[in-house]
Amino acid sequence: MEEQIIRTEYSDLMQKSYIDYAMSVIIARALPDVRDGLKPVQRRTLYDMYELGIRYDRPYRKCARIVGDTMGKYHPHGDSSIYEALVVMAQNFKKGLPLVDGHGNFGSIEGDGAAAMRYTEARLQRVTQEAFLSDLDKDVVDFVPNFDENEKEPVVLPARVPNLLVNGSDGIAVGMATSIPPHNLGEVIDAAKAYLKDPDISTEKLLKLMPGPDFPTGGIVVNKDELPAIYESGTGKIKIRGRVEVEKLKGGREQLVITEIPYPMIGANIGKFLNDIAALVETRKAPEITDISNQSSKEGIRIVLELKKGTDTERLKNLLYKKTRLEDTFGVNMLAVADGRPETLSLKQILEYYIEFQYELATRKYRTMLAKEQEKREIQEGLIKACDVIDLIIEILRGSKSVKEAKACLTEGITEGIRFKSEASRKRAAKLKFTPRQADAILEMRLYRLIGLEIQALMEENRKTLQNIAEYEDILENHSSMTKVILRDMDAIKRAFARPRRTSVENAEEIVLEEKKIEEMPVMFLMDRFGYAKTIDMAVYERNKEAADSEYKYVFPCMNTGRICVFTDTGRLHTIKVLDLPFGKFRDKGVPIDNFSNYSSSEEQLAGIGSMEDLKNRKLFFGTRNGMLKVVDGSEFETNKRTVAATKLGEGDAVLTVEPVDGSEQAVLQSRDGYFLRFAVSEIPEKKKGAAGVRGMRLGEKDSLEAIYLYHPGTEKTIEYRGRNLALNRLKAGSRDTKGTKVRS
Repeated sequence: MEEQIIRTEYSDLMQKSYIDYAMSVIIARALPDVRDGLKPVQRRTLYDMYELGIRYDRPYRKCARIVGDTMGKYHPHGDSSIYEALVVMAQNFKKGLPLVDGHGNFGSIEGDGAAAMRYTEARLQRVTQEAFLSDLDKDVVDFVPNFDENEKEPVVLPARVPNLLVNGSDGIAVGMATSIPPHNLGEVIDAAKAYLKDPDISTEKLLKLMPGPDFPTGGIVVNKDELPAIYESGTGKIKIRGRVEVEKLKGGREQLVITEIPYPMIGANIGKFLNDIAALVETRKAPEITDISNQSSKEGIRIVLELKKGTDTERLKNLLYKKTRLEDTFGVNMLAVADGRPETLSLKQILEYYIEFQYELATRKYRTMLAKEQEKREIQEGLIKACDVIDLIIEILRGSKSVKEAKACLTEGITEGIRFKSEASRKRAAKLKFTPRQADAILEMRLYRLIGLEIQALMEENRKTLQNIAEYEDILENHSSMTKVILRDMDAIKRAFARPRRTSVENAEEIVLEEKKIEEMPVMFLMDRFGYAKTIDMAVYERNKEAADSEYKYVFPCMNTGRICVFTDTGRLHTIKVLDLPFGKFRDKGVPIDNFSNYSSSEEQLAGIGSMEDLKNRKLFFGTRNGMLKVVDGSEFETNKRTVAATKLGEGDAVLTVEPVDGSEQAVLQSRDGYFLRFAVSEIPEKKKGAAGVRGMRLGEKDSLEAIYLYHPGTEKTIEYRGRNLALNRLKAGSRDTKGTKVRS
């Protein structure tokens, strides 16, 4: 065969390939089908369980068996995705209507994962078997070959439940995502019935029957007036609050108990919520809380906040709604596969697709049932007719040499080769005209069917069959009759599986939190050499002054409403709210200062620290490793930003020190090669913070500054240098921008 080269634009080929890949992910993996509300992995798992006979009234089977069988037959995409889908369908805190009955550790609402599939067991829920899988034997849906064409799988399950709304869905595809909240089964069926009776019904009227989402975790939807627009467009944000109750205790004290949480909080976010409350207590925004305990169990959520006596519980509730995830949003994007393509659907469109699917299922179901009843009628009529000429049939059977010969006589009246007792019998046999199916039934008929009561039962059965045929023909021929059947099925599902609503839907006012005015007072900032910081009361500091000054590297006063300035060797300024720092006892350890700012002690070195109130009224001395010096007005560093640039640095340079000065100090620069230079700080010009500064000392080619010291004239300043004490105030005075004096060790 001659080789053919097809020339194509590379970009066009890549675009087509990527679109094909994206559509494969969208249709075959990530998005649910609007008809049964299931993704392919969920549908295949449920169908495999049905095929394996793991019914609701039979024993549980190992999940590993289910996952392996599903992967081997229908879903060759890895066992983890199949098991995860199986687990989620069994979790009653994620699904409003769980489709799988799990036995064992299937995870918890607090984010604990399920046990390995070899330990857990599962079976179908009754609702899954009766409302999703029961009619598969009636040719109600199409079957297609599986990935290796050795098995057949359903394109969609014959779901009689509007599952896309009842259980919702979430998934991320390529370039799109779906997020559909769960709803109450009984309410969704009522809405579907209303739409079935009046396709022109408004979304507002539907929402009177189905007020909004019904999350398994309960909670309160607080933007009721926005729901019509959300369900009309298929997109929007639903605001949910947790439910908080006030419990009275002895002694006039109270405690807040959180009994329901917003749906997005399930999982690891519960732990984050508890940490957020603890942070509010530490930062003294919620000092009324004395203890936090999570008493949740399988019975439900119970998070208890113990309070001080006389606490304003309403204000505290508002604080929790405003500052934690106790009020959260659920982003709605009702995207599903409809008619083979992804589409963002409104509530009415979802109900329309569901109703159309129910008519399709009912039509195919009753066509199949009608064909079976007609086949049954044919056989019954043949047997009844045979009972009237049973003696002749026995004569034919006894006179025939083969079954084929007897069947030919019964169906076509061919009597050649058959021995009859009389010519009259032959003539009567020649007039027989049974159908082939009737002839087969006669040939297989047992003699006990000739008993009088059996013949009577056969005639009664035939009467019922004729009634069924009339009923099925009426359903198929009359739209109103089929509608009644669909409505009857909906009512039966609602009676069997509906449950009370868990989530309240209302209009609530936006939380307006009046920040409790903090009493302004001076405190003492303490930080040790390891970076652990805290603030203490001034009176506490005075009682422990000697110990504080000796044990802590940085000790200075500040206002509790102010900010701390942290200058680093990278030339940046990080600011920290004093209120964010822990305020406590003198012997409390404190918390790493890294936790309160963008400063990272592993990436930056501390060059200077002080309170913004103090520094903004003073001049700041900057000195770098390459010998660049400047004095900057402290007001330039007054900012509310967490991180700003504090100075300009040359390549490879780093800030050595940042200290407040008044201009009367002496500066001593020490280089790595042992040179010392002492001169007056007044020689250093004042610059802007964006300036690099001036040269303070002439350094050798590979030399750099090792330390910078400041002291006031008339004071003794001694350092340890290479094993001996060195009095800096006795060094020879020099001028800025000179080499200095080498000190021998």
